[in-house]
Amino acid sequence: MKKTLYTLALSIFIWSCGGSGGEDTPTPPPTSTNNAPTVPTLVYPTNNLLCINNVLDFNWNASTDSDGDTITYQVQVAKDAGFTQLTHTVTESTTLRTLSLEKGIAYYWRVKATDSKNLSSAYSVTNQFYTEGEGVSNYLPFSPILVAPTLNSIVTSTTVTLQWTADDVNTTDILTYDVYFGTDRANLSIALADQTETSFETPTLTASTTYYWNVVVKDGQGGQTIGQIWNFVTD
Repeated sequence: MKKTLYTLALSIFIWSCGGSGGEDTPTPPPTSTNNAPTVPTLVYPTNNLLCINNVLDFNWNASTDSDGDTITYQVQVAKDAGFTQLTHTVTESTTLRTLSLEKGIAYYWRVKATDSKNLSSAYSVTNQFYTEGEGVSNYLPFSPILVAPTLNSIVTSTTVTLQWTADDVNTTDILTYDVYFGTDRANLSIALADQTETSFETPTLTASTTYYWNVVVKDGQGGQTIGQIWNFVTD
């Protein structure tokens, strides 16, 4: 009899502690994932535009957010294509911002979207434009834009073709290029001068080496623009 009571008591204890093999512990619901807004597209100023006024309405198309989050926009305007010489960084809740700029300057602008959870899209493409200067008959070329190899990329071949693009609001100007190349960022050597092509085949490269290069754009009217220094690494 005592053995029967002991067995019954033990069974009740195990059942009360969840050892009866009943329902499993509920799995918590998955955490929802926040999605970044889409990348904005630029409307105005358009690329390669010569602006008559220096007070401009910057306009872009609205981004969308699949989560329905509120979107704000960061607008950046700079005097160089690498956005190291920023003149304006502003936040806007609409798709329009009016900014006052200097006259006779080449500018570059871009926009990114950020949602209310602080997740941002990538920046838009960059548009470049000039503000008209008083008495200016010739405008400097825009800074060259890197095409290949991409910045900080790893190159596995023994030579590589350097590629870039460049534009000028003076559409009749014939642009030529000087290419500087080397392993010492502070002391690059001229590798090619006064060429019209927008590419350059490097000499044989050394493995496990960082190479630096930049391009000077000349417009044939005495104007020239020195591009930023780019780099790549050999494998």
